[in-house]
Amino acid sequence: MIRFVGAGPGAVDLITVRGMEYLKRADVVIYAGSLVNPALLEYAPRKAKICNSAFMTLEEVMDVMISADASGQEVVRLHTGDASLYGAVREQMDLLDSHHIPYESCPGVSACFGAAAGLNLEFTLPGITQTLIVTRLAGKTAVPEKEKLRLLASHGSSMAIYLSAGMLGALSAELLAGGYAPDTPAAIVYKATWPEEKTVMCTVKTLEEAGRQHQITKTAVVLVGDVLLSNGAYERSRLYSPDFSTQFRQAKED
Repeated sequence: MIRFVGAGPGAVDLITVRGMEYLKRADVVIYAGSLVNPALLEYAPRKAKICNSAFMTLEEVMDVMISADASGQEVVRLHTGDASLYGAVREQMDLLDSHHIPYESCPGVSACFGAAAGLNLEFTLPGITQTLIVTRLAGKTAVPEKEKLRLLASHGSSMAIYLSAGMLGALSAELLAGGYAPDTPAAIVYKATWPEEKTVMCTVKTLEEAGRQHQITKTAVVLVGDVLLSNGAYERSRLYSPDFSTQFRQAKED
């Protein structure tokens, strides 16, 4: 069996219990060494074969999986964050399907949620926005024309922008072109939840300057939106309002 496991954003105790248990039983672990905290490998048995996919091609990764499965071994493919987001897992699954090899997925905590936790942030404040857009700036990997950043920015919602820390000037320009005000609050969160986590608060206009000043060019998620600096200017949730009835509670009369 091949198990795709989300390692979480970085902290060793933010992997799921299920993911940790899979690691404890693994005969082979193939981990994304460029992003996954290597301390997570301590959960694996000492006898487990460890492979760092940062130095491997897709074909080499698949060779290890196919060989291990043929030997009846348990394989954990350990991806950073949640594997369903920028994890390049579909291409692996399709190849496993072609070899009739079973697999399953175990979710993980993505970096934007680790970053939000570090800021005690709620992405969806009533009266400000009820939408979180998770996206990236076009780089080596293109984005569909309808998903150009300036088009997504036109919604004015909360945004979590991945894989763009090395292009903060271009990112700032796209956000401004999309309609964000120059003073819209932003945060560059480097290695969210890792021991070396660093959070830099800035604005959409000063993203490039802030990244350069703090020497952040990779392994960071950029958060954008008025929820970062709400100052109490949001509406109270209707769910807990005393004048709102739910399946479990009747509204209270004055």
